[in-house]
Amino acid sequence: MTTRTKNTLLTIGITLIAIIAVNLISNTVYKRFDLTTDKRYTLSQAALTTVDEVNSPLIIDVFLEGDFPSEFRRLRDETRQIIEEFALYNSNVKFSFINPLKEESSRDQNLQQLSQRGLQPFQVNIKESGKTSQELIIPWALASYNEQTVVVPLIKNKIGATDQDLVNASIQNLEFVFADAFKKLTTPKKKKIAVLRGNGQLKDIYVADFLKTLGEHYFLAPFTLDSIAASPQNTLKALEDFDLLISAKPNDPFSEAEKYALDQYTMNGGKSLWLTESVVMDKDSLLNNGGRSVAIMKDLNLNDFFFKYGVRVNPVIVNDLYSAPITLAVGEGNNTQFQPVQWPYSPLAASNPNHPITTNLDPVKFDFASQIDTLKNEVTKTILLRSSQLTKLDGVPTEINLDMVKQEPDPSRYTKPNQSLAVLLEGRFTSVYKNRVKPFEISEDKTESEPTKMIVIADGDVIKNDVVRNKPQELGFDFLTKRKFGNKEFLMNAVNYLLNDDGLINIRTKEVKLAFLDANKVADEKTKWQLINIVLPLVILAAFGLIFNFLRKRRYSN
Repeated sequence: MTTRTKNTLLTIGITLIAIIAVNLISNTVYKRFDLTTDKRYTLSQAALTTVDEVNSPLIIDVFLEGDFPSEFRRLRDETRQIIEEFALYNSNVKFSFINPLKEESSRDQNLQQLSQRGLQPFQVNIKESGKTSQELIIPWALASYNEQTVVVPLIKNKIGATDQDLVNASIQNLEFVFADAFKKLTTPKKKKIAVLRGNGQLKDIYVADFLKTLGEHYFLAPFTLDSIAASPQNTLKALEDFDLLISAKPNDPFSEAEKYALDQYTMNGGKSLWLTESVVMDKDSLLNNGGRSVAIMKDLNLNDFFFKYGVRVNPVIVNDLYSAPITLAVGEGNNTQFQPVQWPYSPLAASNPNHPITTNLDPVKFDFASQIDTLKNEVTKTILLRSSQLTKLDGVPTEINLDMVKQEPDPSRYTKPNQSLAVLLEGRFTSVYKNRVKPFEISEDKTESEPTKMIVIADGDVIKNDVVRNKPQELGFDFLTKRKFGNKEFLMNAVNYLLNDDGLINIRTKEVKLAFLDANKVADEKTKWQLINIVLPLVILAAFGLIFNFLRKRRYSN
């Protein structure tokens, strides 16, 4: 055997051994590399933590399957990628994609069953060859674990968004919605929230939807301050058992004793969410009084309370041209129709893109909102929501009349832009009652707080859901115009942040940029690119064959 033959056999042997070794390693070690610039397939640690303790099958059924337009195929594929990442991290995560509309014989029955569970179909427009058709998709998933099931929405509705914008926002939200669903299934509730009662706050039916959603994560209980006069020490102790208190649109003034209890709750590190206003006016009273009512100042005896902490809720009404519509009856008798008209007293607040509470948030709908000033002190203040550039402030008392919608507004009068509507306060608060006479004596009066947080929203209606036929509707959903706003998402983010449960909402800051084809350009240039991709390669191949045969004949003829 020659040296050359030996070297050849050695090379073949080494190559075979290397191939076998690579195959053995690949069967035992599996690794994916995220090469995207925005790291869209790299799950955050907060998201992965939600499946850390999963020790039995967590089943995910995704109904986003079928023959879709390209944008929604992208959403389906991105959904699959995100779930695969969870499944790679924990092998107990199992998933399947199901098309409930595939079989015509069971299509209607499946739609009805899904709708009963809250999985409403979504209608999409398909444009092909200049023609438009409509198809239904089911942009939902169900996640089940230990005999519990939660619904996972895959579409993030955005007002006035194109299909491409809608899909982009939905893809950006996928990691959050799945992590949130897994957290509901795997993490037991620990923290407690007090819902204040006794000062004319909204009735349960008007906050039912938000409290139902909140109850999936936290323990809730109503709490009144009625016993503060008879037993202040016990009342304060009971209040301090809660991690957060919520006051939703109080209408009756707070006594000094009640304020002192709330102040000491804050001094002991308690967090609070205040949805309050300084004006008496709401849409129901306006519609029930023939379309005419008078807005007056509301005194809740909280001015010094908020002032000391660093904000002031002013007795004015925010009038904003960027606003939600109000639905009015037009016509008489059998000719009556309900028509939405733009209503400047329902501002759609712009969110702060640099804070996790409000990043990637839809506009939040207000109704007869007051305005907030921030004051200088040691507490850090962050504006979460503000009005648009075309804003003015109406002082009170003032008459509100629905006839104003018949007049074209003059933009030149809207000279008070970007009014603050929601403010986050963080840091060490100084007691409202420092160096003041106390309403009652307690064993440990504190004048400086531990580090804590508070959010003040200048409108109680932000938390108020519509009620239709005595049934509460989804918060943020306008039953008459079928438009959805970001109220519930904003408030849930606010509660999570206040309770330091903000790991998941930080996921919202991840930016995902997707490139979509221009549908109009595709239609216009369809024929050209078909010729380039189908006919041109054949022409090149034929030319190559002719040239090759010509050169071959020429070579052998000589």
